[in-house]
Amino acid sequence: MMHIAFITPEYPHSKVNRVAGIGTSIRNLIQGMRDHCKDPMQFSLFIYGQQEDLYFEENGICFHLIKKRSYRFGGFFWYRKHINRYVNKVVKKDNIQCIEAPDWTGITAFMSFKIPLLIRLHGTDTYFCDLEGRAVKRKNYFFERNALKRTNTIVSVSAFTASRTKALFGLKKPIDVIHNSIDLNNFTPLRDIKTAHSILYFGSIIRKKGVLALAKAFNHVTEQDKSTTLILLGQDVIDNKTGKSTLSLFRNLLTPEAKKRITHISHVPYAKVKKHIQQAAVVCLPSYAEAFPMTWLEAMAMEKAMVTSDIGWAKEVMIHEKTGLMVNPDEESVLAEALITLLKEREQATHYGKAARKKLLTNFAPGHIARQNHNVYQKLIDS
Repeated sequence: MMHIAFITPEYPHSKVNRVAGIGTSIRNLIQGMRDHCKDPMQFSLFIYGQQEDLYFEENGICFHLIKKRSYRFGGFFWYRKHINRYVNKVVKKDNIQCIEAPDWTGITAFMSFKIPLLIRLHGTDTYFCDLEGRAVKRKNYFFERNALKRTNTIVSVSAFTASRTKALFGLKKPIDVIHNSIDLNNFTPLRDIKTAHSILYFGSIIRKKGVLALAKAFNHVTEQDKSTTLILLGQDVIDNKTGKSTLSLFRNLLTPEAKKRITHISHVPYAKVKKHIQQAAVVCLPSYAEAFPMTWLEAMAMEKAMVTSDIGWAKEVMIHEKTGLMVNPDEESVLAEALITLLKEREQATHYGKAARKKLLTNFAPGHIARQNHNVYQKLIDS
């Protein structure tokens, strides 16, 4: 039986204190492999940075929550060593055959395992800083480079991320590209509860996701249609340029009329995110920096009319004027016009939404992606 473990800072579970794209993609990967691969498999999760140490089993998955620890000096090093020791102990006891970890901040730098390690590129801090045009912390670059140089295998969630990461770190080893997938039976379209003239943004309230560009565009939208509303669903993040709340920066950009039409919801359980997607007439995700965003896949799976950015990775997910509209977030008037178009031309919006789900069924079907991952794991274990 193949036994695969994941080291991750997040996972969609009520006992885990964080969930975002990486955790969601791991859950989808596990479910896809269980549903579509013939070989029996076992999975373990090592979830670090948690509020407590905890072990439990659920739905055949072994959960190891690892409490965040504080150190007087060199915590970034000693905490990694603590995680490493714990994982190695469980690897030996439970006969784990392969470990996967994310690239973010090089969590596996200085870790040593007696079994193969795969790092999946969801986007390093170095990568995101490059896309945003800001300086990366030397510490993060050093850890990320060390981790990527030492790993056995690298897989990327997009070709764009693979190419940029190779260039940024001077990597010579090949990188396999396996896109993220989504449970298409879980995210399904429901067209009868849509709220007219409603726009939804969901994800962290952070500059790199294009929320400030959305604020400027929404001002133009409300000038033409005062009935339009915008829901921001996601946690506020301190802005890396100003040190202020990104939500406060967002609100400061709004006209008095636009401010009346905004609702911010900080957090809902992951299972209820679907309800907000279902109720939106249009989903707007104008991000500047992604690798292969799960939010886009979720909205596409539910046949939502979407306005997204057109940068880098985006063309591996969306097709302009076929699965939705794609614009440069810096062009606020163009972004506004795209939103207005989809709010008004409902037949066209419905057509885009159907085409978006069809693309997922064709290009990102869970079975195909599950088998790609299975083959990579098997090859790594056999090497």
